[in-house]
Amino acid sequence: MKRLFMRDERGQAMVELALVLPVLLILFMGTVEFGRIFHSYLVITNASREGARVAVLGGADTAVSSRVGQTTASLDATKLSTNVTPAMADRKSGVLATVEVRYRIPLIFPLFDVFIPNPLPVTSRTIMRVE
Repeated sequence: MKRLFMRDERGQAMVELALVLPVLLILFMGTVEFGRIFHSYLVITNASREGARVAVLGGADTAVSSRVGQTTASLDATKLSTNVTPAMADRKSGVLATVEVRYRIPLIFPLFDVFIPNPLPVTSRTIMRVE
């Protein structure tokens, strides 16, 4: 008689897991993807600063690109581009030199390319006065 009034709750945990697990996985994947994007942004920002420092000290455009490449060694070099303005001949004392570094970050998880473009373009620009 007592058994008739007890409810069977054996599948409750599995149903709760099925409802909560997709949300937790999306949060986890978003955290990992954001971490990768933020890391790449920090590396690109540092690389543009290093390249600008070489440019304002009289380095050629190839030296600037080389320094940017050394600084971004942890990133894929085929997705990286560097633009230095003005040209080496026009960089005289007091002129502003600009180094722009662009990188396209490929997304790992295909779910997020609905919200953000894949590959995600990241750009950092540093402007310094030539010494």
